[in-house]
Amino acid sequence: MTKLLLILLLPLFLNASKILSYNVYDRTDRVDVMITFDTPYEGKIKQNTTPSKITIKLEDTSIESTKTKKLSSKFLHSLNIVPLSGYTQIVAQVPSSTKLKASKTSDSYGLRLRFTNIVSSKNNSSTTKETKLFSTPKASSSSKLPTKQTEDISQSYYIVIAILLIGIALLFVLKNKINTTNKLGKSNSWLFKVAQDAKNNAQDDVSIRFQKNIDEKNSVVMLDFIGQSYLVLMGTNNILLDKFTDNKPVTQDDFDTILQNRHQELDEFLKEGETKIEKDPMQIYKEKAANISYTE
Repeated sequence: MTKLLLILLLPLFLNASKILSYNVYDRTDRVDVMITFDTPYEGKIKQNTTPSKITIKLEDTSIESTKTKKLSSKFLHSLNIVPLSGYTQIVAQVPSSTKLKASKTSDSYGLRLRFTNIVSSKNNSSTTKETKLFSTPKASSSSKLPTKQTEDISQSYYIVIAILLIGIALLFVLKNKINTTNKLGKSNSWLFKVAQDAKNNAQDDVSIRFQKNIDEKNSVVMLDFIGQSYLVLMGTNNILLDKFTDNKPVTQDDFDTILQNRHQELDEFLKEGETKIEKDPMQIYKEKAANISYTE
């Protein structure tokens, strides 16, 4: 007979939730009692209220032993949690003005008992939803504990992190595009390598203002460099011909006029290039450009 009774009561024990812990939070405007279960609590909650005492019955729950807590709060004087057969009874000694609101967490692993006497239109609305816990087997999902706010904060945190990562990725892409543009737009010429001191040399940008081919191998180029323009013969014989600071050629006609005036000089340089072996042309460019730009 005893074994049969145990078999019949076994489903009740299997479905019952065990109270793992409880915590009391004494605030200036309320007292919260947080109860934690080992499984989602789906049992019925019943309440009996008198002027000095509120009794809560949690069906299908158990606790290892009786728990007693005394407080010096204007909302709650003492709290007794007693294990009984098939349910757990919570007795709260309270002032006559204290109201009780109960709500479960979204996962049903926690139950909050709030003792307060503050009444407002907002609290009245939430009270209507929360008191359903005392009349129905399953709690209303519309009433949730502050744990829901914690979930919202976590979600916002992940959103902010994602936005930061996207912003960093965009900055890297923009930086790579700028570097690529600079590489395509720059002409780092060895012709105008500027000596900053005995140990450090810097290389500046050179732009071509005008260019004209003299023959198949030679051409004359007008280059802009550090606010000045240079007339350079490039080809078989690479020579720096002249430097312009104020009277720079503005149009192609001006450039052509300069070439016509130097026609004889250019012919001599071309003939000289065919008969005489010069030293390294790049070294000639560096020396003459440096001398014209910085020793005059």
